[in-house]
Amino acid sequence: MRSYQALFRTREFTPLFVSSALQVAASTIGGLALGTSVYAATGSPLLSALSMFGPSLAQVIGATTLLSAADRLPPRATLAGLAVLFAASTAALALPALPLWTVFAVIAAQGLVASLGGGVRWGLLNEILPKDGYLLGRSVFNMLHGLTQIAGYATGGALVVWLSPEVTLLVAAALYAAAALCAALGLTHHTPRAAGRPSVTVTWRTNALLWSSAPRRRLYLGLWIPNGLVVGCESLFVAYAPDRAGLLFACAALGMLIGDVTVGRLLPPRVRDRLAAPLLLLLATPYLLFALHPPTPVAAACATLASVGFGASLVQQHHLLTLTPPELTGHALGLHSAGMLTLQGLSAALAGAVAQLTSPGTAMTAMAAASVAMTLGLWTAGRNEQAGLTRPTHAS
Repeated sequence: MRSYQALFRTREFTPLFVSSALQVAASTIGGLALGTSVYAATGSPLLSALSMFGPSLAQVIGATTLLSAADRLPPRATLAGLAVLFAASTAALALPALPLWTVFAVIAAQGLVASLGGGVRWGLLNEILPKDGYLLGRSVFNMLHGLTQIAGYATGGALVVWLSPEVTLLVAAALYAAAALCAALGLTHHTPRAAGRPSVTVTWRTNALLWSSAPRRRLYLGLWIPNGLVVGCESLFVAYAPDRAGLLFACAALGMLIGDVTVGRLLPPRVRDRLAAPLLLLLATPYLLFALHPPTPVAAACATLASVGFGASLVQQHHLLTLTPPELTGHALGLHSAGMLTLQGLSAALAGAVAQLTSPGTAMTAMAAASVAMTLGLWTAGRNEQAGLTRPTHAS
């Protein structure tokens, strides 16, 4: 499958696409409103970063307890139910004078249930598309993510200024409710891909199975850590430029869109499959310039260029699917999603802590340098493993 037209002719692709678009818009608008509100109330880069990306920290709990449900629950009811939970909890965050500890408790609960959503959504996408359609379909979802973030951050920034963070959070809650309705009415019933009841024991057992393969293990580390460290850079946009954070977020989303179009649609497979490491290096290196505290136009250009590198995840996910049994695709993709978001949350916390002690620009540079080092380390390990497999053996 090589055309967007073929994708949208697939019966359930459009409702899944629209439902996801509404959820991304809700998350983007609501996250910016919450981060702005917390920063205005506390003046803390750490708390502001955690309010936007902290829900990701709870993903690790869901990845170790809930993920077996990704292949064992009916996708339509699960996706609609999760969107309803997000609508209610986001509306609760708009309540006036909500204590800070309550805010973080609510967003932690959101992160916990979100860990299941990624596995259900991407497992269903892999199920409704032909075998050769997942990478193109996922690239379209990533493009959607980029476009929706551009519009969402611009809209959210305007709503926060013209109205208030509280009203903006209610707008986000309404978008989550619309996503729930779209999933409930647009998707059809699918039987679970795997038999049996979900449980913590099954989750642990399947995680261990997926982690037992060295190539899969290296793919997971490459999907989680370099990406997460760079999101730590992005989590400091509000602290780096409070009045222009929406612009920086929008530029980063634009770069992600460019990368996904290029990797998912334009590059031939033989070229694309060799670009994971170069794209991960591109993802981090522009942020090294933030040590010089560049002005907003230069910072925006760096954010755009760097985010082209997010296209590496498409190549890595394609390799992951080729190494995973079909009945475990939802769990495998959910583990990727939950682990990635967990590392993003941890990186946001680390970046905020370093910025608290130094400055946002210095912290962004440190996170980018760590991402470069991790990418080079994983690339070297993969080369060494391949060399070991191809080295001829001699009989004694």
